[in-house]
Amino acid sequence: MKKRLHQLAALVFAGVILATGMPNVVQATTLPYTTYNYDYREDIVYTPAAYIPLDSVAGSSFTYEGESIGDFAAPQDLCKSPDGDIFVADTGNNRIVVLDSAMKTVKKIITGFDNNGTADTFNSPYGVAVSESNQLYIADSQNHRVVVLNEDGSLAKIVENPTAEVLEEGYVFTPLKVSVDYADRIYCIAQKMFEGIMVFEANGEFTGFFGTINVEITLWEKFWRKLATKEERSKSQLFIPTEFTGIDIDPDGFVYASNIDSSGVQGVRRLNPKGEDVIKKGVNENVGGDLQIDGTTDYAGPSQFTDVVYRHDGIYSCLDRRRGRIFTYDHEGNLLYIFGGLGTQKGTFTMPVAIEEVNNTIVVLDAATGEICSFEVTEYGRLINEAVALRFDGDEALAVALWQRVLELDENNELANTGIGKAYLTAGDYIEAMKYLEIGMARTYYSTAFKRYRNDVLTENASIMLTGVMAVIVVVIVVKKVRKKKKGGGIDE
Repeated sequence: MKKRLHQLAALVFAGVILATGMPNVVQATTLPYTTYNYDYREDIVYTPAAYIPLDSVAGSSFTYEGESIGDFAAPQDLCKSPDGDIFVADTGNNRIVVLDSAMKTVKKIITGFDNNGTADTFNSPYGVAVSESNQLYIADSQNHRVVVLNEDGSLAKIVENPTAEVLEEGYVFTPLKVSVDYADRIYCIAQKMFEGIMVFEANGEFTGFFGTINVEITLWEKFWRKLATKEERSKSQLFIPTEFTGIDIDPDGFVYASNIDSSGVQGVRRLNPKGEDVIKKGVNENVGGDLQIDGTTDYAGPSQFTDVVYRHDGIYSCLDRRRGRIFTYDHEGNLLYIFGGLGTQKGTFTMPVAIEEVNNTIVVLDAATGEICSFEVTEYGRLINEAVALRFDGDEALAVALWQRVLELDENNELANTGIGKAYLTAGDYIEAMKYLEIGMARTYYSTAFKRYRNDVLTENASIMLTGVMAVIVVVIVVKKVRKKKKGGGIDE
């Protein structure tokens, strides 16, 4: 244990040395948005910027084969290929535009394909995804199909007209968003499909629904609906499941799906292969964006997540179309940082619809302006990302130096205090662990540290305590015998 404590102390010391030699975090004094977070008490705390605007590009800034490609028209989705290329669903122009990872060059424009000898085109391609084998999946919405193209642009298959007993008679398939897993299973969000995400096997066969969101009705609502007239019930809220809005899949096959949550508690789900939601919600039991705080205008009302991107090491980011903000969480559901906003300045949006991570930058697609906005990480954001990644891998001690630097930049960061406290807890230094965990308001881990500290104290002093107890017992026995003897002697006299 002493060896581990020495190692931990060395890491902390290294963090201090590291802090003195690193440049200060970029201060967001000129940013067009506020950077903040929420503490344990759900109060707003302002923070350094984790990401700052890098660039903003429109379709008209690109050329292809010597000519301008023109503006993007109501683009609705973008995705990244395994090679790093960016695919943009230019919905209004009925095309897919392929950019390089630096968003400097147009590599390809896809307006159609050869469909068994017939030139076929797209009609409002709404969603786009690329598989691990570089096959392109297009939600060709108004053609009511999902088109799958090979890397060379040839047709691989078309998924259309799904049939099953669970589908209503005459159902019209209108795909909006599409994603694909490592087994080439297709996950599709379809218009007016409330039963959940539609799942198709690699051969295009529809197999059922995935991750249905159940809507809970309160006892009062049930009681009222029994008393209400038919007209009153028709005007009341329909208690139907919520539609999903965005989808992404991590390397392990877990599906991250965003949805509009009117309660503002859960705007994203992490679905296991069975379709069960296994997401963690953090200390505030909330993965729904802004917490609803009375008396505020900038933060009032629930966020509306329109898309989600799984990034790495359990970190994922959600895009809020209501206020144009990006909320990033770790695998435990802790809110790491917030940035972005609505507006016309660089780094703000008018109608954000899709989010992706490309080369350590965050890119957001704006449907109203037809622009792709990119954000670069600051030192503050990088430190948090790296520390969380180490925690995800179980390397709590290695993350201490990073958390120490975070605290120098943001002394109110509860997650950093918790991270350091957990490292001390793992190393067996329960007194230091309790100090940091208390500041970080990590009650569960603090209780664990306190129990272990108490057990250590009891173990170390067990012999003394037992000796004391035995001594007390002996004294009591002797006293009783003496009193009994004196009492018996008195009777004989």
